[in-house]
Amino acid sequence: MTTSGRPSYSVALPPSRDVVGHARLAARLGYERIWLFDSPALYGDVWIGLMRIAEAVPDIGLATGVAVPSLRHPMVTASAIATLEEFAPGRLWAYFGTGFTARFAMGKRGMRWADLANYVEQVRGLLNGDVVEIDGEACQMLHSPDLAPPRPIRVPMGLAPIGPKGTAVSRQMVDGVILTAPPGASEPPWPRAALLVNGSVLDPGEDHRSPRVIEAVGPAYVTGLHALASWAPALVESVPGGADWLRVQEGERPESQRHLAVHEGHLVTITDRDRPLINAAGTLILDTGWTGEAASIAARMDEVGAAGIDEVVYGPAGPDIARELEAFAAAAQAGSGGGAT
Repeated sequence: MTTSGRPSYSVALPPSRDVVGHARLAARLGYERIWLFDSPALYGDVWIGLMRIAEAVPDIGLATGVAVPSLRHPMVTASAIATLEEFAPGRLWAYFGTGFTARFAMGKRGMRWADLANYVEQVRGLLNGDVVEIDGEACQMLHSPDLAPPRPIRVPMGLAPIGPKGTAVSRQMVDGVILTAPPGASEPPWPRAALLVNGSVLDPGEDHRSPRVIEAVGPAYVTGLHALASWAPALVESVPGGADWLRVQEGERPESQRHLAVHEGHLVTITDRDRPLINAAGTLILDTGWTGEAASIAARMDEVGAAGIDEVVYGPAGPDIARELEAFAAAAQAGSGGGAT
């Protein structure tokens, strides 16, 4: 756990055809780990993506960011973890979450925390070599010695806690967490805490009107409205352009299919239907995540490290991911002597 000093920096990406190239660059730039999103309606498969990186880029860590239990039987997940551990021993952290976009994009709400906790314990038990009851039946990893590592298979596990229930479950059962805000001063420390951030490092003279900034920051900005549309649609109307945007959603799809439009492009691009939100946002897009000049990024790294964050997980977007990775790495390292874990 980091109690002072600057955290390490990692990158969160969607599984895609380009992910290995991005991982190679990230390794050269000092990123600690590649976290891959798990949202099958929007991106490629998380486990296939991690395996591609594991084989092609041997000098970077791996993480699910975050895997969604309801998408796979516990045995499927345990087998995937075992396979990665065999090819890339000691490099994987398996993080799980209730499934914001992964489930919302398919018309479902997030999982119950009790169900998520049960799933993680089932996967952990399978990897330990135990007989585990799943759906009323006894299950156990039966892999022969040449088909998986011997049990027990020890892979650190984490959660993405949301709200009091998520926090309580996470404190009881996992090795680490990934957060969307630093812990408060009165909160007990986590064994390991990662922080997910978006945004872009601004070049001198860039502002909300700069085409590069719009394309790099816009996907995260509109994703915030995707979340509002799912959890509290009335609040969208208070956002510039939000009322018109909602009317477009309502006219484009019947209510039973509206989630198919709302979540398209999540964190990766600005769709044509979302572009008016960007046009109406003005300077508000500069409030997205860690958007700012390099010095502000370096200062934020120090601040969150002092708050107990061990690893900052940067989610770049836009047409030039290489530029975003290079700029963020340079800012994260500025004045730090290379970072600390």
